[in-house]
Amino acid sequence: MKTNNFDAIIFGRRSIRLYDDTVKIPREEMLAMIDEAVTAPSSVNMQPWRFVVVDSPEGKEKLAPLVGSNQTQNDTSSAMILIFGDLQCYEYGQTIYDTAVDQGKMSADVRERQLSVIIPMYQSLTKEAMTSIVKVDASLAAMQLMLIARAHGYDTNPIGGFAAEHLAETFDLDKERYVPVMILSIGQAKETGHDSVRLRAETITSFM
Repeated sequence: MKTNNFDAIIFGRRSIRLYDDTVKIPREEMLAMIDEAVTAPSSVNMQPWRFVVVDSPEGKEKLAPLVGSNQTQNDTSSAMILIFGDLQCYEYGQTIYDTAVDQGKMSADVRERQLSVIIPMYQSLTKEAMTSIVKVDASLAAMQLMLIARAHGYDTNPIGGFAAEHLAETFDLDKERYVPVMILSIGQAKETGHDSVRLRAETITSFM
């Protein structure tokens, strides 16, 4: 059931590992949730996040050897969403900025000035520097997707324990270009999940 209750979305979120395996999220709804998630911010709006939605038995069978102790999520979820960062995301820069101009959100002059700086800068960065950028940006989209899933009546589990070095090539992506960030399981929860504690703000915050 969809909800706009902010407190329920934020404070009701749990990492769910067991799902109702009879519930399948329609691909149209999955795309709608991703469209909502990618309103997240990204560095100079290059939007480096890329998604592979593994929702077929064949896809999950390919994924199974890579997810280690997270087999329950793979077996029972509606889908496993593989989230990658695109190290060549700047190739979409012209398209992104052209669209902004077409929609009246940016002038043509601003587009030309910004792209003339951004594209060469991104092309000059080391792989390590680009990896850092795309992982931060893709993580922002991933967190937003987890909350949007809650709003749509689903639950998720962010997974970091997987064979990252094999993920891209297993799903026919260029491993030199696409950096694995995380896997999200998503579906209808069949458990309540564990409540957890957080350090208080005064413990982790300094004012200067």
